[in-house]
Amino acid sequence: MAATTPLMLEQTAQGSEPTGFRYTLGNALIITRREVRDSFRDWRIIAPIVILTFLFPGLAQFVAGRFAEFVAGYGADIIGERTIPFLLMIVGFFPISISLVIALETFVGEKERRSLEPLLSTPLTNTELYIGKTLAAMIPPLLSSYGGMGVYLTSLVLGDLEWRPPAMLVVQIILLTTVQALVMVTGAVVVSSQTTSTRAANLLASFIIIPMTMLIQGESVIMFLAPDAEDPNGIGALWAIIIGMAVVVFLLLRVGNSIFNREELLGRTIDQLNLKGTARKIWRFVLAVDDDGTPARNIVDWYRRGIRLSLGRLRSAVIVTIVVCIVALVAGYIIGQMPEWRLPLPEASNLTDTAQTLGRYTSIPLYTGGFRFFLWQNSRVLLAAALISMFTFGVGALVITPVVYLILGYLFSQIVLAGYNPSFLFAAVLTHGVVEIPIIILATAVALRLGAVITRPPEGITVGHAWLTAFGDTVKLAVGVILPGLVLAALIEAYITPRVVLAVLGG
Repeated sequence: MAATTPLMLEQTAQGSEPTGFRYTLGNALIITRREVRDSFRDWRIIAPIVILTFLFPGLAQFVAGRFAEFVAGYGADIIGERTIPFLLMIVGFFPISISLVIALETFVGEKERRSLEPLLSTPLTNTELYIGKTLAAMIPPLLSSYGGMGVYLTSLVLGDLEWRPPAMLVVQIILLTTVQALVMVTGAVVVSSQTTSTRAANLLASFIIIPMTMLIQGESVIMFLAPDAEDPNGIGALWAIIIGMAVVVFLLLRVGNSIFNREELLGRTIDQLNLKGTARKIWRFVLAVDDDGTPARNIVDWYRRGIRLSLGRLRSAVIVTIVVCIVALVAGYIIGQMPEWRLPLPEASNLTDTAQTLGRYTSIPLYTGGFRFFLWQNSRVLLAAALISMFTFGVGALVITPVVYLILGYLFSQIVLAGYNPSFLFAAVLTHGVVEIPIIILATAVALRLGAVITRPPEGITVGHAWLTAFGDTVKLAVGVILPGLVLAALIEAYITPRVVLAVLGG
């Protein structure tokens, strides 16, 4: 007979169906309590936690004191002051590195020890199992991290340095530590649920620890160089990192929950990479004209039905892209209105003077007449957006390409504020923009879907199949629409737009 949880008995006694977030979380916590108890019984986990909680903060406090004395001898007291919060962040980060070891063992480790089958045979859902395992891998390292930061802060406040940190900076470091732990744990649990051996999971963990280490380095640079480091509201750039990492945690949770399947986890014994079969599938999706994968009869049929099919799958991504680009355009205009961001543009009596004046504020001529330059410039930006989007769940596409519209909004605000006639700017942008802007939006939407499809694959379709379908649509639209559109836009920009601008300028 299947096991029944206490929460299920309680809700059944009350005459209600066991549904809702409270029910899901209650069942997940059953797994969490079991896993945490097992973790605290293992001395190989307890020993590093104790050392990093009580001994490492003392070492960090000693280093902070000696380093502050050293730089003070050279009149660089501010460097010593900025080092203290950085070491607080390191004290918090080291214990959560243990979370990788625990998280990587969550599924594949138990599978190798043959203790996973009884757990997966319980009536718990995939979501409850996944949440319970994730929380269990997170709680011990976070407790150690918070304890270590508490010991370090106490030694700083009561010790020789008598450091009085800004309250909001401490809050930021605690939040950074928390979201970093969440990112590492959620990423490691995804790896653990998709690999067949602990060795493979440990190798793939490098794709987690390396980006996190680089992020720590970036945060240290911000702490040392941020102009608002003493602001009582905290460092603005750190708030942006916290928000961005919280979004990554949400996406990783969705990815992990969507691709976790207990039957597949038990049945998969070895990972196989069939490059030839994968290439055949992608080619099939490139030629497909319907959801069943029927190949196009000819090039006309491919454009008429195949391209239309792929465009139809981009409806939501196109809407999101348009909204983000409009927001970037408006944000650029608003930023340009701020006094500290205004360009010192002198007055210009006519359009010709306007063009000559603005030309002094750009290092690259607006028009070089080079078709290859424009084509290469647009192509490499869109290609970079697509590649980065694949590793950022689509976020990279919504960061790289909208920057162009942010700059356009900013330039337009400067021209308007200086009292210039903006008609030449419209001519310079819209002449080739009627082709280029839709193509850029389409390419961004394609990259967004390619990265985000794994966070929520269509109902009844595996993550691998959904991604291969999206990749096939990407190749299809890149070859059939985006590349020809970029070629046409580059031709117009190189040979027609300059003549239109000259006509508007009265040349």
